[in-house]
Amino acid sequence: MSEQEKEVKMVFPCDYGIKAMGLNTDDFDALIVGIVRQFVGDIKEGAVTSKQSSSGKFTSVTVDFKATSKQQLDDIYQELTDNKQVKYIL
Repeated sequence: MSEQEKEVKMVFPCDYGIKAMGLNTDDFDALIVGIVRQFVGDIKEGAVTSKQSSSGKFTSVTVDFKATSKQQLDDIYQELTDNKQVKYIL
């Protein structure tokens, strides 16, 4: 099997969820939603969930949305990666 055949193919549009983690601050949720919203036209009600770590030091924010292209996902990941408040992205 070639490398290309091993690569998972995504079919767009598709439902997609992105999770970002960082220090627990009052505006971390809004920061992540704001970044995703730059590239996603419509974030539905209930599509954003957040969870604090057991110590309360960190928080994770998940945003579910309709992905329209690989470029859109690449742009979102790049913008999140460039933000110093974001520690990890899944």
